[in-house]
Amino acid sequence: MSFSEIFKKSFLDGFANTEITLNHIIIVMISTCLIALYIFFVYRMIIKNTFYSKSFNISIAAIAVITASIILTVQSSIVISLGMVGALSIVRFRTAIKDPMDLVFLFWSISVGIICGAGMVEIAICTSLVLTAGIFILNQFPVARAPRILIVNTGNRKLEQEIMAVVKKYCKLYQVKSRTITPDRLDMVVEVRVREEDRLVDELASLEGIGTVSLLNHDGEVTF
Repeated sequence: MSFSEIFKKSFLDGFANTEITLNHIIIVMISTCLIALYIFFVYRMIIKNTFYSKSFNISIAAIAVITASIILTVQSSIVISLGMVGALSIVRFRTAIKDPMDLVFLFWSISVGIICGAGMVEIAICTSLVLTAGIFILNQFPVARAPRILIVNTGNRKLEQEIMAVVKKYCKLYQVKSRTITPDRLDMVVEVRVREEDRLVDELASLEGIGTVSLLNHDGEVTF
């Protein structure tokens, strides 16, 4: 017997087929389903914006169950595991992640599936509880007030100084984002931090020659 045959035989003997009982499969799948359901409700409670996707939330829960079933299958045979690695390597995921928290829950679901599939349900439960506590605690920390976007349209190009004078009166922090000038029009976009929003808009609108004044919410990153 050659060295390669001896090495191949010893390698396969080291990864001999592991018999997985029906009771073990049922326990793993039930445990995974319960934790996946728990992740589903935690995600629904954490994501409070208007872009909540129920289909994405269901997908997160389903991924945990699918991953657990893959791990159970891999444990049964080294040959099957190698074939599954080759099959999964051709899968390409091109769905864009809009919120970093979605990525956290996605990895959480995959980790739960792997851990439960390996038969370590206690670790999956402890990990889920610690993650939940950490997410809820960090979510309670206050953040800086998001700036507003002020849009001013006027038919008088010479009103820019008067507009900025009113902005300086009510805003300690401001930054001109864009200034569009045509022969008969001036359009300005200013990022502002203001408390007296109504008074700012009213005073700007009262300037002679002002067309429209708009104050919009800023959904981007918060600057401290």
